[in-house]
Parts: sequence; C-alpha cells; structure tokens
Amino acid sequence: MEQTTADRRTSNDAPVAFERFFLPGPTAVRPEVLEAQTGPIIGHRGPEIEELMEELQVGLRTVFQTERPVAVSTSSATGLMEAGIRSGVGRRLLALVNGAFSERFAKIAELCGKPVDRLEIPWGEVHDPDQVRERLAGGDYDTVTVVHSETSTGALNPLSEIAAAVREHDDVFLMVDSVSGAGGAPLKTDEWGLDFALTGTQKALAVPPGLAFGVASERLLQRAEGLPDRGLYLDLVEFYKRLKKRNTPSTPAIPIMYALRAQLERIREEGMEARWSRHREMAERTWAWVDELRDRRSLDVSVLAPQGGRSPTVTCVRLPDDGPDGPAIAGDLRRRGWVIATGYGKLKKETIRIGHMGEQNLERLNALLDVVEEVITQ
Repeated sequence: MEQTTADRRTSNDAPVAFERFFLPGPTAVRPEVLEAQTGPIIGHRGPEIEELMEELQVGLRTVFQTERPVAVSTSSATGLMEAGIRSGVGRRLLALVNGAFSERFAKIAELCGKPVDRLEIPWGEVHDPDQVRERLAGGDYDTVTVVHSETSTGALNPLSEIAAAVREHDDVFLMVDSVSGAGGAPLKTDEWGLDFALTGTQKALAVPPGLAFGVASERLLQRAEGLPDRGLYLDLVEFYKRLKKRNTPSTPAIPIMYALRAQLERIREEGMEARWSRHREMAERTWAWVDELRDRRSLDVSVLAPQGGRSPTVTCVRLPDDGPDGPAIAGDLRRRGWVIATGYGKLKKETIRIGHMGEQNLERLNALLDVVEEVITQ
C-alpha cells in the first residue's frame, strides 16, 4: 500500500492525507518527490548544475511538446507572465479575459506600462476564435495573451483554434498561461505555433511550489532584443543566453529542481498521452457527479464552464442558492480531513472548485465526491 500522509495541515492543524488533498493548486506531492529535495546543494555555475539542467530539459520539452529550450525560473508562474509581457509586447496587447488569471495577465501588462485592450467575456465562458479574428482585424496589436486552463472557473479555452486565428497575422504573437493546463491537458507548443507558453511546478506537474517554466519562440526573442525595458531578473533574452550554457541567470531553487527531476521521471514512465487521459477521466467523472446530484438529489447544481470548454484539471461547481456556500462546504470538509477550494474572487461563495490533477486518481476522487455530496446535502 502506498504511503499516503503528506506534510500538510488544515486550518485546525490536523494532518491531511495525500489522497484527500484536492486543491486546484498547490497539489498533493508524492512523499518520494518531497524526499528528493534533500539532495546536496551544488553550485549554480559548474558541471553539476549543467548536468541537472540537461536532465530537466528532456522532461520539460516532453511536457511542453516542444523542441525548443525551456527556461527555468525561480519564481511563481506570475513571474514568467511578467517576463513574457516585458520581453514581448511592443505596440499594443489584446488580453483575452474570462476569469481571474486572464485578468491578471492584462493587469501585469498595464503595470508594466503597456497599452492594453481587453476582449472580455463572462467568467466561466470560453473565447470564440472568430471573435479574436474580428478584434485583431480592427486593432494595431502585436501580442495576444490567453489563459489555457482558467483555474478560477474551470474553463478550457480552445487554444489550438485561437492560435490559428492569431497566426493569420504574421506580426502578432500569442502568449499562453498554461499554469493549470500543462501536464494535465494537451499543450502542443510547437504544433500550435505558440510564441510563449508558461507553467509552474505546483499544479498538474505535482511538484512543490517555487519554479516556473517557459518556452519562447525564436521570433519573440528577436523582438525582445529590441525592447529597452525588459528588466533584469525576468529578462527572457538572458534566460535563453544562460540556457545555452545549461544554467540559469541567477541562483536557482536547487532542492525544487531535484524534486522536479524525480517527478519528470514519473511523468515519463506514465507517458503524456496516458497522463492526459487520466486527467480527462477524473474530470468527466466529476462532471457526471454534478449531473447525478442534480438528477438524483434534485439539487440546483451545475458545472460553471460549458460542455466542450471544460478543463480536465479543475472543475468549478455552481452551488444552490438555498444551501451552504463555498466557504462553509470547504470548511466542513477540512474538519473531516478533506481539502478542496472555495470559489475564486467574486465566485468565492457561490461555487466550489475541485482540483482533479497531478497524482490523484479516479478511486480517490470518487471517495472525495461521496464526502462532498454528504456535506452539500446534510
């Protein structure tokens, strides 16, 4: 029987078992991956880091489905969102906004002094590629930002179709936040022609928080070299210069890199197609469970995101108006030793979010759903 107790604690300081942890990030980390962080500290200039970086590149290229080098940043994924903005936006940005994190992308650009227009749709909906085409035809944009899997709503934007619409304009680049997508949903950086795709350790990759990864196209790097305000710590040009030497611009979080190496080996053993399939299976079970609650229990519940536009890594469930709200349900579950998330931002009270990603599986998910049903219907 696998070891199950992770080093996590609820608000009342009770241990939370690995198999009962279903936040949509940070996700549960296997004990052996946590243990890998105890490897020796090495210098960040020299043969040891070069060997480690080379090992990581193999696995990260598989996750991103790319032949390009993958930048490794000691930051949250928000850091690489800012890196993309500072290193890639020249004239004007079109931000596709359908939730909290796509709004964050737009806000970062504004705070970096970039001109920004929003193509905004209601939270939970997904963007229409034809609407993107229409906006691009009517504006002087050189960059589009989009969130692949919107963690705040459980919506999965049609990334390949949006990318195709953007590619119709040779001088417009597409930047993608796939923080809760990469490792759980298909992300085909090269095939779809993405100019910058980024993620972090702590979602579907199931690694401790603290590192972010990004893939930049050659043409984006060429544009970046002509931009004067890229900053220092998050300069993508410098990241790629250092990648040629198999290291990083500044001191990296070496213990987390060890954990990443261990987890990338697990991902290699599972295979990306199998990993995508497992996440899809958990998502479909969650959606079916919501339908069952509505039909069998006559509860006014629904999946926030539309059919055909739902993330395989996180589901946002809209709750009945006359029952317990999101914080009450999440709190009751914590007292029972289970962890899910309330809704995010303006959806905090009216929804809950279940993260079915990383190293969780269908058996553990079914156990969770039984307890959530008990809490909602008590």
